[in-house]
Amino acid sequence: MLDKKQHYLQIALNRSMGEVERMVYLLPASERILLEAGTPFIKHYGQRGISALRNWWSLKLGKLGYIVADLKCMDRGATEVKLAAVAGASAATCLGLAPVEAIEQFVLECHSAGIDSMVDMMNVEFPFEVLGKLRNLPNIVVIHLGVDEADNKEKEIPFHHIQRIKETYDIAVSVAGGETFKEAGQAIFNDADIAVVWRAFYDNPAKMAELAKDFLREMK
Repeated sequence: MLDKKQHYLQIALNRSMGEVERMVYLLPASERILLEAGTPFIKHYGQRGISALRNWWSLKLGKLGYIVADLKCMDRGATEVKLAAVAGASAATCLGLAPVEAIEQFVLECHSAGIDSMVDMMNVEFPFEVLGKLRNLPNIVVIHLGVDEADNKEKEIPFHHIQRIKETYDIAVSVAGGETFKEAGQAIFNDADIAVVWRAFYDNPAKMAELAKDFLREMK
C-alpha cells in the first residue's frame, strides 16, 4: 500500500513486451515510482504482461514493486479484479462512468483481493457526485484528461476537484493527463498524491532514467 506522506510518479507502459522490459531496467530503483500496465498492454499480453511487469520491477527494486493494472472496468469489475490480482497487480482501475453497482463490486473485490481500488474519473464532469453515491469508497480517485482530449486546447486538467475530494474523503488522488514537468509539478502543488505520465516515456525510452529522475526531483 502507498504511504500518504509521499508523492508518487506513475508511469504507464504500452510498448511491446521486450521494449517494456528494457524500459523497466533503465528506471532508477525508487519506491516512489509506480508502474502501470497500460490498457493496450493488457489487451495485448493479458495476465502474462501484468505478471512480467511485476517481476521485472520487483527485481529492479530488490523488493515487491507496485503495479497498476489499468483495466478501465465498466462492468463485471469483480471478475476483472480477480484476474489482475492473481497476475500480481497492486492496484486496478474502474471507470467512474460505470454504473454505481459495478463500481461497488469493483471496490469490494479489490478490498477482498488485498489490492488498491482506483476509480478513474475521465469524462466525469462532477467526480464528487459519483463518490457521494458510493457506500464503499475507492482507495484512490483518478482525475483524468484523456489522451485523445489532450490536444484540445479548450480542455484542461480539472485540478480544482482535488481539494474538494480530499477535504471530504480520506482517499488519495491521482492526476493523469499532464506530460511536462510543469504539469506534473502542478498536480502535486494542487495536493495530488500521484502524477501519472506516459507520453514522455513512450516517445523517449532511451532517456527513461533521466526523465524519471527529473520528475521525482520536481515532485518532492
